[in-house]
Amino acid sequence: MRKLLTVLLVGSLATGLAAGGSGSLTQLPNEAESLKFAVIGDNGTGKQPQFDVASQMAHVHDSFPFDLVLMLGDNFYGPQGAADLEKKFARPYRPLLDAGVTFRAALGNHDDVATINYPPINMEGRRYYTYVRRSVRFVVLDTNVLDTAQLTWARTTLQQSVEPWKIAYFHHPLYGNAGRHGSNVDLRLLLEPVLLQSGVQVVFSGHDHVYERLKPQRGIQYFVAGSGGQLRKGDLQDAASTAAGFDQDQAFMLVEISGDDLFFQTVSRTGLTVDSGVIRRRANVGS
Repeated sequence: MRKLLTVLLVGSLATGLAAGGSGSLTQLPNEAESLKFAVIGDNGTGKQPQFDVASQMAHVHDSFPFDLVLMLGDNFYGPQGAADLEKKFARPYRPLLDAGVTFRAALGNHDDVATINYPPINMEGRRYYTYVRRSVRFVVLDTNVLDTAQLTWARTTLQQSVEPWKIAYFHHPLYGNAGRHGSNVDLRLLLEPVLLQSGVQVVFSGHDHVYERLKPQRGIQYFVAGSGGQLRKGDLQDAASTAAGFDQDQAFMLVEISGDDLFFQTVSRTGLTVDSGVIRRRANVGS
């Protein structure tokens, strides 16, 4: 995997997609009327790498004005009292919060359930929920406790959705090739049929402290983006289902949706672009 990662970085640099933190970062189409958001997972350590990623996000925001951040769980590690939430969320992301950026979180296995009531992450007391931004229906799930009630709610919500884009995000990956956790097959058996039957096109998860883009699985594009604060260096394993990966530093994602195209760019905490591409929306996703 280390050879793959080196090639990926060299390719990005050769095409001019990478830039240092002090320079300008080439960014997507950056159209005026598009939906722009960022994605982070496993971020809430309160340590310097999290602050570095947050600083890089604020730097990018100056020229790519995303107004939404998806949080994929493990938003907080360790103690989670008021002072801890300030240290592990409010302080690192203060420039983005002051700029009016909205954070919307999923629960991870390290998160105290009580944090669903922490106003800045906009869960509003709910373990799972849905919201709409422009042409996108977002469904946020709690994969710590994926019970029948939640599955029924997810199926109904998604099938009743009229938005052309349907994106789900949750903590535990259905597909992944990191050594520490990897694919959660039990969860996949429960949840994948709902995603397929409901026309979900893109899924974001965390849990493994790496970045990985899977090759489409049964028509759905899966991303693992669990290195927003934590990192398990060298943990990605060689696998035919990996389209791209990065496990050498912390990273976050930028996403832009314009019409039937979803553009993505993955940026390390030092400002290197380590993956990028475009996903064309499919009208019908199924087995």
